[in-house]
Amino acid sequence: MAKKKKKDPEIVPRGESTSHLSGMYQDWFLDYASYVILERAIPAFEDGLKPVQRRILHALKTMDDGRFHKVANVIGQTMQYHPHGDQAIGDALVNLGQKDLLIETQGNWGDVRTGDRAAAPRYIEARLSKFALEVAFNKEITEWQLSYDGRKSEPIHLPMKFPLILAQGVEGIAVGLATKILPHNFNELCKASIQNLKGRTVKVYPDFPTGGVMDCSDYQQGIRGGKIKVRADIEVVDRKTIAVRSVPYGTTTTSLIDSIVKANDKGKIKIKKVVDNTAKDVEVLITLHAGASPELTVDALYAFTDCEISISPNCCVIIDDKPVFIPVNELLRMSTEHTRELLKRELEIKLGELEDKWHFSSLEKIFIENRIYRRIEESETWESVISEIDQGLEPFKKLFKREITEEDITRLTEIRIKRISKYDSFKADEAIKRLEDQIKEIKHNLKHLTDYAIAYFERLMEKYGKDRQRKTVIKEFDTIQVKAVATANRKLYVNRKEGFVGYGLKKDEFIAEVSDVDDVIAFTKKGTCMVTRVGDKAFVGKDIIHVDVWQKGNDRMVYNMIYSSPKEGKNYAKRFAITAITRDKPIDLVKGDPKAKVIHFSANPNGEAEEISIRLSPNCKAKKKIFDYSFADLDVKGRASKGNIVSRWPISKVTVTSEGESTLGGINVWFDTKYGKLANTETGRFLGAFEAEDKIISIYKDGTYMISNIDTTTRYDVDKLMCIEKYDPEMVVGAVYWNADKKAFYVKRFVIETNSIAQRYSFIDDSPKSVLSAVSLADEATVQYKLKKKSGEAKEITFSLENFVAVKGWKSIGNKLGGSQIKGISVIEEKKVQKDATSIKPSASETIEGGKKVKGRGMIWDLEGDEDDKEGKLF
Repeated sequence: MAKKKKKDPEIVPRGESTSHLSGMYQDWFLDYASYVILERAIPAFEDGLKPVQRRILHALKTMDDGRFHKVANVIGQTMQYHPHGDQAIGDALVNLGQKDLLIETQGNWGDVRTGDRAAAPRYIEARLSKFALEVAFNKEITEWQLSYDGRKSEPIHLPMKFPLILAQGVEGIAVGLATKILPHNFNELCKASIQNLKGRTVKVYPDFPTGGVMDCSDYQQGIRGGKIKVRADIEVVDRKTIAVRSVPYGTTTTSLIDSIVKANDKGKIKIKKVVDNTAKDVEVLITLHAGASPELTVDALYAFTDCEISISPNCCVIIDDKPVFIPVNELLRMSTEHTRELLKRELEIKLGELEDKWHFSSLEKIFIENRIYRRIEESETWESVISEIDQGLEPFKKLFKREITEEDITRLTEIRIKRISKYDSFKADEAIKRLEDQIKEIKHNLKHLTDYAIAYFERLMEKYGKDRQRKTVIKEFDTIQVKAVATANRKLYVNRKEGFVGYGLKKDEFIAEVSDVDDVIAFTKKGTCMVTRVGDKAFVGKDIIHVDVWQKGNDRMVYNMIYSSPKEGKNYAKRFAITAITRDKPIDLVKGDPKAKVIHFSANPNGEAEEISIRLSPNCKAKKKIFDYSFADLDVKGRASKGNIVSRWPISKVTVTSEGESTLGGINVWFDTKYGKLANTETGRFLGAFEAEDKIISIYKDGTYMISNIDTTTRYDVDKLMCIEKYDPEMVVGAVYWNADKKAFYVKRFVIETNSIAQRYSFIDDSPKSVLSAVSLADEATVQYKLKKKSGEAKEITFSLENFVAVKGWKSIGNKLGGSQIKGISVIEEKKVQKDATSIKPSASETIEGGKKVKGRGMIWDLEGDEDDKEGKLF
């Protein structure tokens, strides 16, 4: 049986298909993109709202009767205008309600801090706020359009008389572009608008409802390319506990805790426990392991968790049906001008209404008082009625501001006889006078429109801005060195013979605990070295003689080396530092001699120069075969230097006879008052030159002191700090403090007797209301205060600390100075008997912001103690 032939497939002409796809892309996709940009994602400049938000507010306005409405009903009402699902409307409504500006809420609306969602729409209620009713609605100046199905009318834009787009902030993703405008402070926007109206240029910065601390040095007024950093408020409760008091904008306590746990699991931070106690205020408690540094952990939280985030703004709005990227200050200026124009239109409309009222009131008065209505008694037709009244008004037409129309005359014929019979001419005159006063006032406002707009913003601030203080603190952040705060979560091993280093060589020699971000430097017997990132296993060269963690820019780490150069037949000694390298690239330390050999090597963290004994080969012809050599005689040079000749004869043995001392001198240390950290650069206040064993003493307003090591990662709370200096075990601390229990000021002098490092000790009474008024670490100090007499006069009194009270124990109460009649305690003069020798001459000390400038080392803080406030006031 013959097989049936398969039917050839139908071939579609290529031209038709290509034309169809091209049309789809050019028309349908572009239409879709335009729709998403204009109708979904990007807010309009005029009112700062997306279409769904505008429709929600319009629906609430149509429902407004002063009472709360179920959100489910609001969603249903909005669906008459919005051609999308109830879920999108509900989410947008909750988002508006959580911003706490246009909508008053009732019920569980969720929490932006914790990420908790709002309750179901049937359980929560909403209504327009008084602020929204005042600034967002006026049907007389609103442009209208038909809804998507043609059954209802909806506003094209709401007449928003406020820069709402900047107050609320907005975020949206469209096709091909996106917008991210950050929220700003209500009162600051009003003040900035006032300044704009006065012709001044101002800058505004974001303010987040979640609070926190913000660095907006790179904000760039919200345009593309700008960036701000936001940090959570973190408080060191004690040496074992850290409390997070706020969350960065855009994060929640849940996501924050997840990031902390994740960083702990990866070994980047080490914590014992984290607990979320958030209720009215945010509180996330972090418990540390014993011995962990809370200050270092705080920096690590900022470096490795969501306690610090970066936000990239992108200010984009719809202007004239087009998306426009615009700086925030320019957007504010345009919004302010738009508000001014809306106020002008409202005044013009109100002026027209008042002039119409005045026109008809005056017309009515003349019509009744002159009994013009009697002229129509004989009229038989409507035309004759109109004509008689018009003729009766003829003598008075010149008194009116506009022409009397037939419509005006018709309104006169509609006046009831009862009103004519009870017409009170005196009351009519008063009403007309009030209308004239109102017209005069509005004309004045129109003539001085800018002043009227300024008064409008001032009224908004007074009426609605009382509880809208800034929540986010603006502060410039210091750069956290990731390597300095990274937790040592790896164990570094080395195979010296084969030349491998890494944390995967667990059967080989242990070197140290390191972190994932550390760099390792290794030196070989052939006179080469290499720096590589910590990894599982890395080859750095055979016959390794030294391995350690390498720190970029550390010029105090000095390497001392003696090597033989068979090529030249000499032995060389050199001292060098390695401050910059190219990773994974061998560095030659012996001038390219392939047969060179390192005879002696040492790594010295503080530039120590050891003394050694050199034994030459017994077969050499040298007369002196054993001699001493000191590296202190060598200068520290670059790693490429050849070094100095030690001997021309072969060396058989090198023995270290003395570790030696540092040849680099003390480290000059400054205190950076801006960031509250110690610095090795000339930033802030110079503290002195420090040797390795020197310490720092810091004294705080709560009457505590702390002794600490020199560590640039330690953070000092500048707001609570009274004094920070180089610690001298023999120094005498002089202090004046308010004893809240005894309700009096006391003076004491004492010597530090504790030895613990990085631990706070209180030297005043334990009452939480007691506070340190003034402190001095100088050998001699003069204190001044004002004594308030019964007559109200204040007498200035000065006294010497060393003459007022003797040096006693650090737990002593001290001598009583006086009660709450004492004001303005301050140290006015200090003197050191013997100055410390430093490599840089320190200038006179300056107090941290808030204190006074005094000579010497002490810092003072004024305190005012009143009968009404026994705690005292810092000023």
